[in-house]
Amino acid sequence: MMIKLSIIIVNYNVTHLLKNCLFSIKKYLGNISYEVIVIDNNSTDTSWKDLVSEFPEFHFITSETNDGFAKANNKAIQTAKGEYLLILNPDTEIEGFYMNEILDFADSKTNFGCLGVRMHDTNGVFLPESKRSVPDMFNSFEKLFTKFKKNNSKSYYRNDIGEFEVSEVEVITGAFFLVKTDVYNEIGGLDEKYFMYGEDIDICYTLLNHGYQNYYYGKASILHHKGESTIKDNVYLERFYGAMQIFIDKYYKETKPLQYSLLKAGLKLRHQIEKIKLK
Repeated sequence: MMIKLSIIIVNYNVTHLLKNCLFSIKKYLGNISYEVIVIDNNSTDTSWKDLVSEFPEFHFITSETNDGFAKANNKAIQTAKGEYLLILNPDTEIEGFYMNEILDFADSKTNFGCLGVRMHDTNGVFLPESKRSVPDMFNSFEKLFTKFKKNNSKSYYRNDIGEFEVSEVEVITGAFFLVKTDVYNEIGGLDEKYFMYGEDIDICYTLLNHGYQNYYYGKASILHHKGESTIKDNVYLERFYGAMQIFIDKYYKETKPLQYSLLKAGLKLRHQIEKIKLK
């Protein structure tokens, strides 16, 4: 029987969260044909190995080096057998029997690119990065230098789309990223120039540029333990702002030089502000 869904999870030092994630998959996905591939990205905490015997039906593989989120996903996906891929963060939890409904929705679309769902944190607060616009000069400066605006305007965070709606959208998050395996391979997968952060924006934009449509599916929700697996230090800042620099170098440097110059200056300024805050 053909596998409908391959779930890909990159683990790095979050065994306790990964365990909850895997339990949520077992609880809610029993009614579809799926496989789970967990790739450990050279964690210093080796307690994840205890999960191998606890979840014998799942596949665990290891990376000898930590080369980042994109490269680890691409490596794991080489072994995937499903019609669809679900890139899933280890610090998330599935919250309902909705995967069949989501897959039926994806099957019904002619030019299906990718799909993301509504995310909330441990306090039940909606996470606006669930649905976003492609970064441009205006929404990037709004994101970098203003507070999140809870209004109905279209901005970096798609405030014009309700959190429980289903709608086309430009960018979804890599924490829950559904895509057809054939389409993923066609566009080359995640760009491995990104170590962490930014690769989800890049692949969403790549899908749009290839004529595919991306969707936000607000009728389904996941819990995202946002930030609990990330230390906000200088390494984090270098990777985050470095990822944004890779994106504008790739898409704006040659085609939109004015936007590129302004965005580069804005990123540099914001990076410096955040570094000062750490001191």
